[in-house]
Amino acid sequence: MANPSTLSSTAAAANAVSGKLEGPAGPKPRRPFKPSNIMIYGTLIIFSMYYLLPLYVMLVTSLKDMSEVRMGRTFSPPMDPTFKPWIKAWAEACTGINCDGLSRGFWNSVRILIPSVLISIAVASVSGYALSFWRFKGSEVFFNILIIGAFIPYQIMLYPIAIILRELGLFGSLGGLVMVHTIFGMPINTLLFRNYFASVPMELFKAARVDGAGFWQIFFQIMLPMSLPIFVVSMIIQVTGIWNDFLFGVVYTKPAIYPMTVQLNNIVNSVQGVKEYNVNMAATLLTGLVPLIIYFISGKLFVRGIAAGAVKG
Repeated sequence: MANPSTLSSTAAAANAVSGKLEGPAGPKPRRPFKPSNIMIYGTLIIFSMYYLLPLYVMLVTSLKDMSEVRMGRTFSPPMDPTFKPWIKAWAEACTGINCDGLSRGFWNSVRILIPSVLISIAVASVSGYALSFWRFKGSEVFFNILIIGAFIPYQIMLYPIAIILRELGLFGSLGGLVMVHTIFGMPINTLLFRNYFASVPMELFKAARVDGAGFWQIFFQIMLPMSLPIFVVSMIIQVTGIWNDFLFGVVYTKPAIYPMTVQLNNIVNSVQGVKEYNVNMAATLLTGLVPLIIYFISGKLFVRGIAAGAVKG
């Protein structure tokens, strides 16, 4: 006769094996494409195609030679891909009296971008921190002025700024354009930093004050280490706005120091010679690469910073 303990252990083992074979208990996982989600996914796909299709056309056109472009096969991939349009757009295309492509404008844009971004973010971060924790007399008035400044149309300020730059001796210089971008970038960035710092618990600030920390100690040792997401948001906003700017660049500079967008306009709208659509498309993609690369590298931090700096406060 079999031992009862052996039978019970065997039954337990069999039950355990059968349980493993049957799979985990609980409700079945939800299907990803339920009928209620068809409209959501369909809408997302349509909007994705709407934004990606022009980019695809630009890319495939920039890799074709003009004989293939003239065939009218707009959406077809290149039969014999070539990077000559990219080389010409970068180093050979004429942008007025100069025929050195976009390379000159690229370095002009870099020289404008770096100081404008660094100065505007530095000033805006300190201003937002002061408006959040160090409420001085008249701080609300100052903050309201910044809010108004963030929504004033740039176009109505063109002539007054031109007069100011002329009086300062900065009209037609890179320094003048850097000052313009810095000033116009501070209102919206100060608002973002102020809202982000306002979401930090006040108890943390009070504890630092009790320990004897001052204005700059709290800023550098407590606020900055926890503020990477909002710095990324501010950087992306500034980089995108400054790099893609055409209006200020064409008004406040001169041909020798035109930024990349102005030179792109000169290439695309040139009325001399044959219209080279492949070179135009390559030049357009080259001009847009910098903000795209920065966004793809720091996209997750951008979303986190927007959620923290634009909703709370």
